[in-house]
Amino acid sequence: MPRKATTKKTEELVQPVINIGLIGHVDHGKTTLVSKLSGKWTDTHSEEMKRGITIRLGYANTTFYKCPKCKGPEAYGVDAKCRKCKTKCEPLRKVSFIDAPGHETLMATMLSGAAIMDAAILLVAANEKCPQPQTKEHIMALEIAGIDKIIIVQNKIDLVSEEEVKENYKQIKDFIKGTIAEKAPIIPMCAQKSINIDVLIYAIENYFSTPKRDLKKDSIMLVARSFDINKPGNEVSKLKGGVLGGSLREGKLKVGDEIEIKPGIKIEKDNKSSWKTINTIIVGLQTGKDNIKEATPGGSIALLTKLDPAIVKSDTLAGNVVGLIGKLPPVWNEFDLESHLLQRVVGAKEETEVEAIKKGEVLMLNVNASVTTAIVTNIGKGFFHVVLKRPVCANKTDRITISRLLGHRFRLIGYGMMK
Repeated sequence: MPRKATTKKTEELVQPVINIGLIGHVDHGKTTLVSKLSGKWTDTHSEEMKRGITIRLGYANTTFYKCPKCKGPEAYGVDAKCRKCKTKCEPLRKVSFIDAPGHETLMATMLSGAAIMDAAILLVAANEKCPQPQTKEHIMALEIAGIDKIIIVQNKIDLVSEEEVKENYKQIKDFIKGTIAEKAPIIPMCAQKSINIDVLIYAIENYFSTPKRDLKKDSIMLVARSFDINKPGNEVSKLKGGVLGGSLREGKLKVGDEIEIKPGIKIEKDNKSSWKTINTIIVGLQTGKDNIKEATPGGSIALLTKLDPAIVKSDTLAGNVVGLIGKLPPVWNEFDLESHLLQRVVGAKEETEVEAIKKGEVLMLNVNASVTTAIVTNIGKGFFHVVLKRPVCANKTDRITISRLLGHRFRLIGYGMMK
């Protein structure tokens, strides 16, 4: 069994120490499970509420507790007082959940979310055959991203018979054989009715150890959201600066730091597009609803800045990278890419063989939290050259996922690294 998570004996755990992604096919219960674990419904965008699916990445923090008197999984929960014996519980650690969309048209958003995940919970609905198309695509995305800490939740067991649950369980075992999730525990659940929530928390605390972080490294924050928090009609003197949401991959940031944002904002001049790096100052830091003075890796954070609110609206700066001035990786408009292609295309109902990359074709690349299209301009031995529609800020060692346009959708076909 993997090493148990470190127990943190403290009365107040402010910043989460691990990012846990919830992934899987559309409507398999990811958002419902997050709400049961955190008390927060992450689908807040108007279109999400109307359509009943996750469109943007959702975030929610929670603290796990353990009852000192109860034994086994039933000792674990999200309440400060034990639900069974009413004893005061001990806080274990604070975690952050990333609710990724499962719809096939939103795979780019899921891949961006994978860039800031430390571990993942894969949801599989017991009332549908396993695997569904996006179940395959998401497990392959985890494999490409190198996320090997995985727990599988067999959800919606209340909707089928015991025999059907067992058959679905067998389908899951057959599906994960030979994948990165082959040894992952499988937990039968009904998230809607909170059945086995304690068992899941017990598994998380035993299988998902807190990653070791190097706070001495240069700060790198991946921006997943950007938004304006001002209400219409606010007086100019009371306007607040733009907010950047995301996660620190390494290093630390604190209130008062001067930061730069790369590639920055898009500038249109003489019918040509370019990107300009932005500098600003951090005036506040938040994790969930808590204000903090210093942020470290683990959990989602929000940077309150002096940026003009007009340039951060509607996730305009999503995909950017934030760090101290002069300490960020370079910005790339084009590069050579050494590719590792899959044998078969995943995500579509009918899988087909992955053909070789062709000169002139358009690909979708996910680089950290950034998504861009690129045109292949040259083919070499073991690599190909791409020119990006939107530049990216990245190290040469960062893994890049590659998707190809098949029909009307970009499908995951492999990954690569800059040559």
